[in-house]
Amino acid sequence: MHDIADLEGRGIPSVFIASTEFVDAAEAQCRSLGFPALAVYVPHPIQDRTDDEMRALADDALEAILAAITS
Repeated sequence: MHDIADLEGRGIPSVFIASTEFVDAAEAQCRSLGFPALAVYVPHPIQDRTDDEMRALADDALEAILAAITS
């Protein structure tokens, strides 16, 4: 989250991407930093997915990422 805040502070549009397991933690960190980061969450878990499954997750999230970063 610090990286996203830093990039946004430099005028670089940014989006935080994580799995759904981390929604609460990400929101808590945003509140503690006082920074409303844009976020896109993908299905959890990630670590045991194949390369093809990861590509599918990325493909599925692309529209939401583009919408968030251009909003």
